[in-house]
Amino acid sequence: MATTGAETQHGSTNAVIEIPADEHSVGTFPPFDGTTYPSQLLWLAITFGLLYWIMSKVALPRLSGILEDRRDRIAGDIAEANRLNEESNAAIAAYEQALAEARNNAHKIAQETREKLKADVDRRRAETEKGLAEKLSQAEARIAEVKAAALGNVSEIATETTSSLVEALIGKAPTATELNKAVDSAMK
Repeated sequence: MATTGAETQHGSTNAVIEIPADEHSVGTFPPFDGTTYPSQLLWLAITFGLLYWIMSKVALPRLSGILEDRRDRIAGDIAEANRLNEESNAAIAAYEQALAEARNNAHKIAQETREKLKADVDRRRAETEKGLAEKLSQAEARIAEVKAAALGNVSEIATETTSSLVEALIGKAPTATELNKAVDSAMK
């Protein structure tokens, strides 16, 4: 029977009582037991080899496949992004070119419209000026006629008015020759 090192003394006699140890508490901790080192090293080598084989044949190929798939997907995404970027740049360039052409066409149409409107305005102005010139010449002719008629009547009116004035002032009417002489000299 093995003892655990726990000894008790009872009574007056100095007797040592031994407590029996169970089978699991006997000995040293197995990993630190020098007699089991060779078997521990053997199992360590077997376990390491088995884990190494599993990792190299199963886990690492799966991981490398996953990494390669990710790398391929990233490269594909980058290539697609570059392609879409080039397409968008081409679309932007086409849009800007179409916009520039539209601006040029708009300017050209605006210029043509301005020229047409200016020509139309000039034509209407010329027609209006021609009509006004005709009306002005007609008005001037009418004025000349009225003036000539008025001037023809002026001498007669002047003669009558002068005769009335002289008669009212002097009391005696002048003779027709004196009156015509005075009016003619005043009208020149």
